[in-house]
Amino acid sequence: MIQPKHQDEKKPFPWHLIVFLTPALLIYGTFSVYPLLDTLFLSLFGTQQGQSTFVGLQNFITLVTDDNWSQAFWNALINNFKFFAIHMLIQNPIGLLLAVLLSSPKLRLSGTYRTLIFMPTMLSVVIIGFVWQLLLSPIWGISENFLYSIGLGHYFDAWLGKEGSALITLSFISVWQFVGIPMMLIYATLLNIPDDIVDAGVVDGANPLQTFWYIKLPLILPTIAMVSILTFVANFNAFELIYAVKGALAGPNFSTDLMGTFFYRTFFGFQLQQGSASMGAAVATLMFLIILVGVMLFLFFIQRRIQRFQF
Repeated sequence: MIQPKHQDEKKPFPWHLIVFLTPALLIYGTFSVYPLLDTLFLSLFGTQQGQSTFVGLQNFITLVTDDNWSQAFWNALINNFKFFAIHMLIQNPIGLLLAVLLSSPKLRLSGTYRTLIFMPTMLSVVIIGFVWQLLLSPIWGISENFLYSIGLGHYFDAWLGKEGSALITLSFISVWQFVGIPMMLIYATLLNIPDDIVDAGVVDGANPLQTFWYIKLPLILPTIAMVSILTFVANFNAFELIYAVKGALAGPNFSTDLMGTFFYRTFFGFQLQQGSASMGAAVATLMFLIILVGVMLFLFFIQRRIQRFQF
């Protein structure tokens, strides 16, 4: 007589999953989790009379209230929000527009345009900063002659050398370099939209603008949301472009100082400023908390309200 198989029979433990996941977990824990926890731990200590002592939250209080630290901290934080706002208001809309144009089947040589637009993202930030510094130089740059040749010479100025325009100029350079990333992400999503949906809208009498606004845009909103949060995280980790063009002092007069360059000077020291590992860890912890809070607010108020469609 055949015995019925019990429904509650335990399946063998999947040991093979542990074998495959252990190397990745070890690498991730060693190079990501441990440094993060160590930084959080270090931010709670300070150096007094040459010895490391536990100070709790005093380093954070010093950063935001002490006269020697607070001005530089708030200046870097405000500049970082300006840097992020320019990318959100200029880079991502341009990336969306380029993606829509390149996804048009009527556009010829679209592959060449995609390559040319995406190419700057593959270049070193140091090279990008050096080249643009040469182009915009009032002494040997070609920007002044170019603007005069098209009748806009009176708009030329030493944009990288003035406090009011240096950060905006660097933001535009960053937008030019990285606009290919949102363009490609949105472009890939547009290509995944079934032609039947678009054709149905056209049959119902929708013009190209209505087709995009009422059909395509709702379908790519999750990708636009993902691009927005990636922009936020990347901008609050920005460092290389500012350092390559303006150095660790983020001149002129710290007008281009971001949280990344402020952390660099605080942790490693620069010129007359002595480095402090505990204060640098406090700056890094605040950067982590700002990014964490921003991502959580985004997920809570925006991401969960976006309706997703499966084709």
